[in-house]
Amino acid sequence: MSFGQTSPWATILTNDSWTSLKKDIGEAGVKVSRGKAVSMCVSVQVVGHKVLNRGKFKKVGETISVPTGETLELRCRGNPVQWSVPSYLQEDDEGRLRIVQNERYGVLTLVNSTGADTGEYTCYPMYCEDTDCRKEYDKAVKVFVFFPDPQELFVPSSDYYKVIQLRTNWPTVLPCQVTSPEAKVSLHREFPPAEVAVDGSEISFNVRTGFTIHRPRPYHAGALYCVASRGGLRHSSTKYMLIYVHYPTAAPSPVIQASVSSVVRGENLRVTCTVVGEQGVAVDFTWDYPGEQVRQNISGRQSQSVLLVDEVRDVDQGTYTCTAQNLQGAKSVDKKTLQTNG
Repeated sequence: MSFGQTSPWATILTNDSWTSLKKDIGEAGVKVSRGKAVSMCVSVQVVGHKVLNRGKFKKVGETISVPTGETLELRCRGNPVQWSVPSYLQEDDEGRLRIVQNERYGVLTLVNSTGADTGEYTCYPMYCEDTDCRKEYDKAVKVFVFFPDPQELFVPSSDYYKVIQLRTNWPTVLPCQVTSPEAKVSLHREFPPAEVAVDGSEISFNVRTGFTIHRPRPYHAGALYCVASRGGLRHSSTKYMLIYVHYPTAAPSPVIQASVSSVVRGENLRVTCTVVGEQGVAVDFTWDYPGEQVRQNISGRQSQSVLLVDEVRDVDQGTYTCTAQNLQGAKSVDKKTLQTNG
């Protein structure tokens, strides 16, 4: 078993000290076992450190590696607790995953582990009042578990390609999830064929999450994929089709105007709703007026929607509301019209 970087909330103990540890500190741990082999227990101290007089221990990180095929057992102090597991197990665990709630702690057991089980495992203590329970997110305990697969360097996916939207100034993640933290991963563009520079600023890589494009720009769009290598293995990931979308910096600010403040019965009425905003940002207009509703889409720097009411009747008197919406939000403005008999 190998471990990641050190963390102030975790300790690892020998099997002899596990019983003593359970009496002294809260349980939230990991046990890896195979057959009748002696198991190793990892206890996560949720609140501070507690130095034990007996048993050897050392700090471990937020990640561990477990060979495929082994049984993984996670213990988390609390009653009740809820678990969050990688998406593959959420969709179909094939009966390999079992969760049991004991009197003092919850137990998650995963047998016949595979590389697809790689991911973050989280235990949430539950705050309950009678039958109403909710997760205590700020007290959650997390551990990222790698299951190095000798045949698969990437976590398997049923998708040949995935479409990912690049949003202006919104970090975008390409989840090139590897099964082993020791795999070397690079990012590549399909056309023209080239390796994409990863400088840690514009684009960075994290072995647990993949590549992050921190400030997407139009030139980042296109077909990209990841390449992982370890030993003599070299595998390519799912292809990612990156589509750039220019996101507005704020919700639109519409202005509404009527052709006349009071209209004579039988005449025509023109109500205009205008938004002056960023070029190329799509604006969706919705009209609400007495008895009717109209929707139309317009994009451009000067976005405008015009509502025409022919031969005004008594039912057309009232409040006309224009709502302008873009990807950042919506704002509404009103205009009241009065009718005269002429």
